Amino acid sequence: MNHQKPAAPVLGGGGFLRIRLDLAYDGGPFSGWAVQPGLLTVQGVLEDALALLVRRKVRVTVAGRTDAGVHARGQVVHLDLTEDEWQGLNRGVELDPAVALLRRLRGALSRGLGDLTGAIEVHSVTLAPEGFDARFSALWRRYSYRIADGPALWDPLGRYSTLWHKEQLDVSLLNEGASKLLGLQNFRSYCKPREGSTTIRELQRFEFARGSDGVIVATVQADAFCHNMVRALVGSALYVGSGAEKPGWLYERLLEQKRDAKSVLSAPHPLVLEEVAYPSDSELLARAELTRALRK
Repeated sequence: MNHQKPAAPVLGGGGFLRIRLDLAYDGGPFSGWAVQPGLLTVQGVLEDALALLVRRKVRVTVAGRTDAGVHARGQVVHLDLTEDEWQGLNRGVELDPAVALLRRLRGALSRGLGDLTGAIEVHSVTLAPEGFDARFSALWRRYSYRIADGPALWDPLGRYSTLWHKEQLDVSLLNEGASKLLGLQNFRSYCKPREGSTTIRELQRFEFARGSDGVIVATVQADAFCHNMVRALVGSALYVGSGAEKPGWLYERLLEQKRDAKSVLSAPHPLVLEEVAYPSDSELLARAELTRALRK
């Protein structure tokens, strides 16, 4: 994971402009989001592409760091460029710098990815409002997780984005157990703690629904997530859905505040970061300052 501190919000001083990128990626080929020496990561490929365009190292700050194999449809990052770098992106052509960066970045990513072209797609580039921080200004992150419970639902075309679970699951039991974890809680039992970091989070949604195709989709939303938290929540819920544990067991584990032999992570490949939400422009800086204070 990337332990660099995110850049502070730029408030019009210092000659820098803050740029927001909205992107999606197939996490399958990557060793997670964060830069790791000698490994292919989403952040590494993106920063290399940006460096190719502005001819210097560019650091990006991400809304939600994802583990190896985890995908994203609604990821958000920010980066800071000088005004000269921003205006120079169109290379003298009358073209909005945002449009120019989007076009050139897609080309640079294709060059860097080679046979993996298309695994990372930047969908939009915008000048960020004053006070915007992709990580700390966020109100919440929402993930989805697909589960095909039984061989009759195992679609080979979806095997890289859906968990193939051998036992049939009871959706009502899943939801009964999940509902008891909602609210502001200490999720130490459901995440890998980091030294000096809090494990208190507000879980806003944790629910399961069976779609028309028979596949179960879990929705998990919180103000932020600890390391491995979503996969730990889903992995534990599978015990309840299969009848191996009672619904109240999920809350009992929460209260234990420890990890043990039953702290199982669900597979990463069905997990998708779907959306990151932000407050109105006038509230971005206040939200970032509040979040920084809470995460200390």
